[in-house]
Amino acid sequence: MDLYTRKSYWKWYLAAGAVLIIIVSMIYTKYLADQLIEREEQQAKLWAEAQRALNKVELDTFQFFHCDLTMPVKVLELNNTIPVILVNNSGQIEDALNVPGSEGRTIDTVRVRQELERMFREGIDSVDASIPPDIYKKVYFARSKLLGQLWWYPIVQFGLIAAFIAFGYIGFSTARRSEQNQVWLGMAKETAHQLGTPITAILGWIETLKAVNEERPDNQEMLDELRNDVTRLELVADRFSKIGATPELRTVNLYEELELCRVYMQRRSPRKVSFDFPDPNEYPPLLVDLNTPLFDWVIENLLRNAIDAMEGGVGKLSAIVSEEGRYACIEVSDTGKGIPSGKFKTIFKPGYSTKTRGWGLGLSLAKRIIEQYHGGKIYVKRSEIGKGTTFLVKVPKTR
Repeated sequence: MDLYTRKSYWKWYLAAGAVLIIIVSMIYTKYLADQLIEREEQQAKLWAEAQRALNKVELDTFQFFHCDLTMPVKVLELNNTIPVILVNNSGQIEDALNVPGSEGRTIDTVRVRQELERMFREGIDSVDASIPPDIYKKVYFARSKLLGQLWWYPIVQFGLIAAFIAFGYIGFSTARRSEQNQVWLGMAKETAHQLGTPITAILGWIETLKAVNEERPDNQEMLDELRNDVTRLELVADRFSKIGATPELRTVNLYEELELCRVYMQRRSPRKVSFDFPDPNEYPPLLVDLNTPLFDWVIENLLRNAIDAMEGGVGKLSAIVSEEGRYACIEVSDTGKGIPSGKFKTIFKPGYSTKTRGWGLGLSLAKRIIEQYHGGKIYVKRSEIGKGTTFLVKVPKTR
């Protein structure tokens, strides 16, 4: 299992853990809500009993003067959470608590009536507080605000957990990306430094060989091509040594730059690999701002990977240039073995490679060059196993 597969699994593990926490929280919240509903029903019934006790006293003059009303009054006063409305058989509101209009000493029956109608629409419970045959009353009660807030608890908890995971993931990703950038910077500069001496030595040996083979034109042509390779390597190494600094861009004709890449790569590719690139003479100039050594390296890297993916060194490489808004677009296609759809993004991650001896740095570096240095985009446009792949490279046009 590679690094990026494990990373993907960890994302799912975190998501599953968050969902599990929410499910457990919702189950426990429902349990608490059911307990609270039962308790509020008991309190509403107790409030109704207290009203019934007071009504009995009002009917019996002897009890009015000799009965202890401390308990019923205390029960009525202690209810400071459950909305209750006492209504007689004529529909008149006699008392109300914890509802709009019941705040003052005198009940605002209009507001309480509006609240009662709203409670009827939402569905409310009632408790009988009648004393037949003289008094018929009902106590209507709704759920307390505390119960309503309790239902929001899992949602708030989910939001906090999701925010914590998101911020944690962003923080770790930023730190890891910063560390990767430092590693890339050090690796690029160290590689450029290590290549400097051998490149200089090879150039010296090429000049020596040219002097020795002045009378052999075939060897001179071969040495010229070898010098072109080393010169190109020298340019790339020089640019890598300055990585982290703002690249120097110059305006070029995209068709001509692609043609240079084709000529260079075709001479170094198997003869059974055909190239189909646009001819610069057949199209009007398409001007873009490029750091040509790095851009050429990106195109060559795509072509080299495509050739490696061709079985038996047989296949076709093609490029199509188009314009899309402010971008110039290059589609680089091959007839290689293709890329699984699930790997379209993974192939650009540092360290990912399908080659036995690959380091997994080429496409990662290509993405960095196109997106960070040129303000463009690079991605897999389409791919089919056994038929080939098309990469799309976008770079801004010259304004």
